[in-house]
Amino acid sequence: MHILDVENIGFKYSDALDVIDDVSFHCNSREFISIIGPSGCGKSTLLRIIAGLVSPAHGKVVFSGRKVTHPVEGISFVFQDFALMPWLTNLENVKLGLAMKRISEKEKEKIALGLLENFGLSGFEESYPNVLSGGMKQRVGIARAVASNPKLLLMDEPFSALDELTAKSLRSEVIGLLKSKKSPIDSVIMVTHNVEEAVELSDRIVVLSDKPSIVKDIVKVELGRPRDREGKPFLHLSNKIYSYMTSSSL
Repeated sequence: MHILDVENIGFKYSDALDVIDDVSFHCNSREFISIIGPSGCGKSTLLRIIAGLVSPAHGKVVFSGRKVTHPVEGISFVFQDFALMPWLTNLENVKLGLAMKRISEKEKEKIALGLLENFGLSGFEESYPNVLSGGMKQRVGIARAVASNPKLLLMDEPFSALDELTAKSLRSEVIGLLKSKKSPIDSVIMVTHNVEEAVELSDRIVVLSDKPSIVKDIVKVELGRPRDREGKPFLHLSNKIYSYMTSSSL
């Protein structure tokens, strides 16, 4: 069952060449999809179109049977640069994810406190983001995104600003969220420039061409979890995707 359909999406900046030409793919229930491609090919813009934050020049996005024309309930976004409000405490930042929920402030605080605890941030509720490490900031960002019980989690290079040890830990936590029966998250779509990260996390990988971008291929990842980055199947698939990204043929 498709939770999301991206149909013939195109995008261009005013007085500029097309950035995205014609991109189509779907996301199934219980699926992790990565979008990968050359720098400047419109990966982050495409993710913002899916979120309803940016309007396409043509094409449409359909989420749970309804066309997306603006931010909708059921889709949450995790930003590369954390996007935390520096004048708000970490607790208040997480509560922003509940702003549209018609529940009491007491209930919002209870949910936010529970999420901070789940993400290992107990004791930092009343602190401000400036005292946190990069990994802790991104945990707050993910907690905020999860607070609204989204069915679809969108992630824009969420681990690129982190050291590898922290990124490895957070990748495991995100996979745990997707696989947990207690989690509201049904599916994840992530933009990344890191091929190995895409192979480690994904069920399918959408490979975009250089701009104006189209879909060069959609690669199914048929590897068991957890995935061995040093194993031959992992390395073979990673090399295959690198070849797609560097090849000029479509």
